[in-house]
Amino acid sequence: MVERASFYRMYMLREATVLPLIFFTLCLTFGLGSLVVGEAAWEGWLSFMANPVVVAINIVALAGSLFHAQTFFSMMPQVMPIRIGGKKVEKKVIVAAQWAAVAVISAVILFLV
Repeated sequence: MVERASFYRMYMLREATVLPLIFFTLCLTFGLGSLVVGEAAWEGWLSFMANPVVVAINIVALAGSLFHAQTFFSMMPQVMPIRIGGKKVEKKVIVAAQWAAVAVISAVILFLV
């Protein structure tokens, strides 16, 4: 019974990660809108984003995103097992490859920006 409750607790925690992500997405959307409106609106948005509460919520959103990705990546080999040459690829290799892809894509985006 305890194991079942633990599973549901982790499931609800994973699903709750969407709440700070919604806030983050709305902040970015309003940031784009303020960029279109003009310099004063942009400066106002920048000062809003510098608020310590907003920074804290965005840090929680980042942590939630990483937690969500970790749980998704760890489930991936069970949902879609990969076979190469008739042999099943180890779960650890699949998860590591996904994190490597995230790191490479992040580095490329960081380089472009």
